[in-house]
Amino acid sequence: MKFLLPRIMLVLFVSVTFVACGQKNETQDKSTGSEEARIELISPEALSKVNKDIQLIDVRKPEEFSSGHIENAVNMNFYDSDFQSQLKSLDKTKEVYLYCRSGGRSGKTAKMMKDMGFEKIYDLEGGMINWEKNNMKVVK
Repeated sequence: MKFLLPRIMLVLFVSVTFVACGQKNETQDKSTGSEEARIELISPEALSKVNKDIQLIDVRKPEEFSSGHIENAVNMNFYDSDFQSQLKSLDKTKEVYLYCRSGGRSGKTAKMMKDMGFEKIYDLEGGMINWEKNNMKVVK
């Protein structure tokens, strides 16, 4: 009986090790040989320094967008019935930058886009709340 606990612990350790080693790393991009896309959080400061000729998507509702958005952003309402079709109009090989109010909808969109085969996806950390908190330019 006194040897039962160490054996159970050994079995658990070996099981966890095999499970952990068998999982894919979802943050690798295609340049490292993985077929997985990469989703990265980007800070407001870093996004503000990115070239203006980018795919910048605001996934908030139109009324949220019109109350203030990031310059050059395109509004694609997360709640539209044809939202996925709208996303398909984007170039999957180009970097895509996403944001919403706080990061929830853009995070879900990033995962959706990853599943659709987009190669490089950036999600604005903290969304518009964080953008405005950092005194970044807002267009109305």
